Amino acid sequence: GIISLISLAVLSYERYCTMTRTAEPDTTNYRKTWAGIILSWTYSLLWTLPPLFGWSSYGPEGPGITCSVNWHSKDANNASYIICLFIFCLVIPFAIIVYSYGKLLCAVRQVSSIQRGPGRSREQRILLMVLVMVLCFLLCWLPYAAVALIATFGQPGLITPAASIVPAILAKSSTIYNPIIYVFLNKQVSDVL
Repeated sequence: GIISLISLAVLSYERYCTMTRTAEPDTTNYRKTWAGIILSWTYSLLWTLPPLFGWSSYGPEGPGITCSVNWHSKDANNASYIICLFIFCLVIPFAIIVYSYGKLLCAVRQVSSIQRGPGRSREQRILLMVLVMVLCFLLCWLPYAAVALIATFGQPGLITPAASIVPAILAKSSTIYNPIIYVFLNKQVSDVL
């Protein structure tokens, strides 16, 4: 889950950098691509290893068919890890996504204010794509984050195993939505299809 969140943040930032770059991108240089992949995996690894060394723990999630952070433990050790996960693995990636897509949209608006005609429809298509991507991100991860926070800080037994299944599936399936959105809302790709 963390790798998908961080990957979405890195991809949104890379998309912003690529779209606002004035020079033609070098398609033979994969250094930035590898740096993004390594950064995503390293950051994710740094946030998934602490439970193995005593900061919180892993355990069965929901009805016991998957494994995740022990959301139900009420001790300070576990609560501090949950708060850090929430901030560093949900809030910060979401802020990067909003910043990147917001800056991208501003750049597209500036270009389309200079150019009338096709630039306006391109701006509207990018705005739609950005809104759909951000909404999908929120729809996938906010229910999971809410259930995790309620399980950690709410009354014991408030979140039943059955109630935690759908948010977990939504969160874990989040990586498939961005490529689908990009394919259907990117004019260059949809014209080929």
